[in-house]
Amino acid sequence: MEIMVHISSGDGIAVAAPLMRALTRAKVAWGCFLTNDGVRLLDDDGIIEAMSGAARAVVCERSWEKAGGAAADCPVERGSQTINSAMMAETRRLVSL
Repeated sequence: MEIMVHISSGDGIAVAAPLMRALTRAKVAWGCFLTNDGVRLLDDDGIIEAMSGAARAVVCERSWEKAGGAAADCPVERGSQTINSAMMAETRRLVSL
């Protein structure tokens, strides 16, 4: 993966979707991991649509549940912080929002 977008803040919404769309248009292999308050971005249909271009999009399962999300309602893959670490190890560049 060339770029990983790591979202841990709900404030990243203004930057996240345009960045994801630009990466997809540029045919860059990218992935995304959402954790902490960043999971709130999954309430936005525009973010979910923008994530469709990702090689892999994962939300921290504990953060998702803590935010009140049900497993069946999660629009992306649910995973652990171990997956976060593995994705970071595989990427060449990291963008943290």
